[in-house]
Amino acid sequence: MQLNGSEIIIECLKEQGVDTVFGYPGGAILNVYDALYKHSDEIKHILTSHEQGASHAADGYARATGRVGVCMATSGPGATNLVTGIATAYMDSVPVVAITANVTVPLLGKDSFQEIDIAGITMPITKYSFIVKNVEELAPTLRRAFKIAQTGRPGPVLVDVTKDVTAAVTEYERQEPVPVVRSTEKITEADIEAALRMLSEAEKPMIFVGGGAVSAEASEELKKFVDRMDAPVTDTLMGKGAFDGGDDRYVGMLGMHGTKAANYSVTECDLLVTVGARFSDRVTGNAKKFACNAKILQFDIDPAEINKNITVNASVIGDVKEILTRINERLPQQEHGAWLAKVRALSAEKPLSYHRDVLTGPYVMEKLYEITGGDATIVTEVGQHQMWAAQFYKYKKPRTLITSGGLGTMGYGLGAAIGAKTAKPDSLVFNIAGDGCFRMNMNELATAVRCGVPVIELVFNNSVLGMVRQWQTLFYGKRYSSTVLNDSVDFVKLAQAMGAEAFRITKCDEVEEVLKKAIALNRPVLIDCVIDSDDKVWPMVPPGAAIEEAFSEEDLEEKI
Repeated sequence: MQLNGSEIIIECLKEQGVDTVFGYPGGAILNVYDALYKHSDEIKHILTSHEQGASHAADGYARATGRVGVCMATSGPGATNLVTGIATAYMDSVPVVAITANVTVPLLGKDSFQEIDIAGITMPITKYSFIVKNVEELAPTLRRAFKIAQTGRPGPVLVDVTKDVTAAVTEYERQEPVPVVRSTEKITEADIEAALRMLSEAEKPMIFVGGGAVSAEASEELKKFVDRMDAPVTDTLMGKGAFDGGDDRYVGMLGMHGTKAANYSVTECDLLVTVGARFSDRVTGNAKKFACNAKILQFDIDPAEINKNITVNASVIGDVKEILTRINERLPQQEHGAWLAKVRALSAEKPLSYHRDVLTGPYVMEKLYEITGGDATIVTEVGQHQMWAAQFYKYKKPRTLITSGGLGTMGYGLGAAIGAKTAKPDSLVFNIAGDGCFRMNMNELATAVRCGVPVIELVFNNSVLGMVRQWQTLFYGKRYSSTVLNDSVDFVKLAQAMGAEAFRITKCDEVEEVLKKAIALNRPVLIDCVIDSDDKVWPMVPPGAAIEEAFSEEDLEEKI
């Protein structure tokens, strides 16, 4: 059938099973929005308050489901406002397709009104960036974009379409999407045998889980592997929920704000089995001292991650779910009771702790876990509150913690929460924020109200940029340069002005009642949780130090 480019875009989205698009219209993309209007009963459009909110919402949708998230923006500033969200998705390997419009082909390269080379700008932060200047290339390009976003290591793809292409007419024929096949071509028998030897010879193994295990939907295979290895488990921020955080083999997160038990155990283990993790600097601390007593075995889909940050002794390259399946089929049952007992004793001896006599972030997160039973989807911004959410809420399932790990994007969470709640309407969705982060994209609260997306925004309000202040306190002589938010913004009134419900918490005994009220309302709610400006995230690894040098508040007081 004959369709114009805009209609082809909509039909291709329908081919791919897209049910929701997040975006913001403008002149260059008007034809596409006109076509979207005609198909509003098939594809829901969420009009965000800012294009960055749209890119974060598409990201949150993708993380919550594993499906491709889609966002749209017009040319020029509309397109560039997507860049931070695209980079966020790229750093965390999230499948997103961003569709932008550009000026007509004759106006390209002439500094035309709202013209920008968005494909060139995003090239370093996408798996692929396209510009479509011929309508006959449009459908094949969109199909290829969705395939690239999902194949191998997931990630964002940008498709820029000139305005004349959105109006031009060509023949369109529907195609069924080609199923995404798990990456197995680089899994070799020699690598599997080498891995099996290392696993069988280990006396003190440690299993280290990253976001790749979540992306691969490998939780069931990971549980079988852990049981077969009879080994303790630690994870990254991105890997949370791939292994049940309530399991007695789990010892907490690894790295800068990981548990002492995890950091000490990785330092002492004789084999570190790394499942879908990329050895971020926030995990390794001083790379030269990381897991210095261990052989390292890495399972990862991306060959570029092998020996990039940490030199490993052996690796298996391919889809993590497939690797674990093959290992589980051939690995004899291991017994490491003494080692597990030692690690569990260390966990009991070095637990996470906080002041329980005043209102704190950790107290609220523990109470939230108690009330929800761990069945909520927790989205976060970036900072102290993000670490408290990682430390004190137990993630039982994958895709229940949605957070910006690699890029560390302040302002990410509220848009992502809208995306996650749109994808999973039956799930409770909380965005855990600091007051600094909330200020960055708080306009998306109006989006939640207008679109009827009942997210709960929980703001830990300490009137400072908390994580930066923590560093200034510990390492910069308490010189609080530009980190004190000493203004008179009332978040409760602000939220009410946007049409949301709002509460304020100042004492521990108010927390449970307010959380239960917010959940019962089933509409957008903001909770202003007032905490002390000098609360800190403990433990902490000093910059440049080995992870076993993590120190707590008690350690600091002893030194003083």
